[in-house]
Amino acid sequence: MFNAMTEQISLERLTGIVAFARAASSGSFTAAARSLSVSPSAVSKTIQRLEQQLGVRLFTRTTRSLALTPEGRELHERALHLLRAAEDVVQSAAAVRSEPAGTLKVAAPLPIGTRLLAPALPEFRRRYPKLSIDLRLNDRFINLVEEGIDVAIRIGNLADSTLISRGLAPARVSAFASPAYLAARGVPRKPEDLEHHDCVNFRYQTSGQPLRWTFRSGGRTTEFTPDAAIVVDVSDAVAEVLAAGGGIGMSASFIAAPYVERGLLVPVLDEFSLESSTITAVWPESRRASPNVKAFVAFLEEVFPSRAPWDVSISAATAASASRQGGLESAGARTGKGGQVVKRR
Repeated sequence: MFNAMTEQISLERLTGIVAFARAASSGSFTAAARSLSVSPSAVSKTIQRLEQQLGVRLFTRTTRSLALTPEGRELHERALHLLRAAEDVVQSAAAVRSEPAGTLKVAAPLPIGTRLLAPALPEFRRRYPKLSIDLRLNDRFINLVEEGIDVAIRIGNLADSTLISRGLAPARVSAFASPAYLAARGVPRKPEDLEHHDCVNFRYQTSGQPLRWTFRSGGRTTEFTPDAAIVVDVSDAVAEVLAAGGGIGMSASFIAAPYVERGLLVPVLDEFSLESSTITAVWPESRRASPNVKAFVAFLEEVFPSRAPWDVSISAATAASASRQGGLESAGARTGKGGQVVKRR
């Protein structure tokens, strides 16, 4: 059905294939438009023209969903092969350059992008003035190849083993509260004490699921979802609620550190905290020789030093708190069998 496409392809048809592939991969015209920096109506019209040219329907459209037809699934698979081949051509040409230049597309979770990457980008641009940065921040999982991303920052386990990766820093998530809240309600000595406190929790926007809290005491790991008094779906908002005295909540150290430094938050139950995952840079195999990617990944090692300053700030605050409270953080029983995981609620 699509054999004629291999003989001669117009720019308009190629544009339609790109728009179609992005929409099929992301599941919506809106997401495809965002990745292509055009309007959703432009994506819709381009795909409609492609359908007219091919004489087939590629999508089954409803008000709430976008599903591929059998013909659409066949074209999507072929389109991805075409786009990957085109990307290899572009990257092979770019690798000939020794100096970074052009546009570097970077994807990252919103809190990492706003708090760590964005402040560092001016310095990166001063070093490489011929290179422009397109930083895309969101919490959804993206396919780097299909969306033309050069480098992505991810937290946690890597689902795509075909990507090249480099670990940058531990992603330490622990409990915090404001001094005013703790003065009024008391300091919990062990995770079980949280049942008697107001908890502030985070909900993932992608899944709608609340964050499960994990603590370790000796060799025993406790995991549970608290009965939260306040739930928000932006991690920065969790820190703001906590600083305002809203209760006890979990926050990544790089988010909480500025609040800790200003005395607005203090670590809670720090001796029970876990290093839950790793902040990692990933990039496609096709970008292995790219001078743009090489320069940016090397720069990331400065943004994420081996001894992260945000962890240093929190460690100092924990030590100061322990000194003031006469070693309160070391109190509490530390019993249980090694490796046992207890899930509550």
